Amino acid sequence: MKPKHYNRFMFFKLPAAWWSGVRLKALDQNQAEVSIRLNWFNKNPFKSMFWACQGMAAEFSTGVLVMEKIRSSNHAISMLVAQNKATFSKKATGMIRFNCNQGARIDQAIADTIQSGEGQKFSLSATGIDQNGAIVSHFEFEWTIKLKA
Repeated sequence: MKPKHYNRFMFFKLPAAWWSGVRLKALDQNQAEVSIRLNWFNKNPFKSMFWACQGMAAEFSTGVLVMEKIRSSNHAISMLVAQNKATFSKKATGMIRFNCNQGARIDQAIADTIQSGEGQKFSLSATGIDQNGAIVSHFEFEWTIKLKA
């Protein structure tokens, strides 16, 4: 699917992320890039981006890869975030981009789930980088997948 289709999906299924400015910019078999720009809707009292809005963008960069891999597997597989961890190193202002380039890790987890019939857990990460190339945050998400009954 093209990024514009996922952005439309986000409007209807993840409206808080869409209104906050989360947008899928690029998607291929190995990576996804999501952007979010500081605006009135996602700012905090300290004139930077609210941490939860960064989290929505970071999660979507990992989750959209998982969704696309599941879709292309032609199997009924459920997905869920089991836990996440985040670190923040700088105020997030301007345009922030999150990239997840761990498509191969998802491929392996899906293959293991299909082969064994057992659920799998795997971690994916996304780093937030501002328009100057500075790292502002880093997120890790533990995803779980399993075959639907």
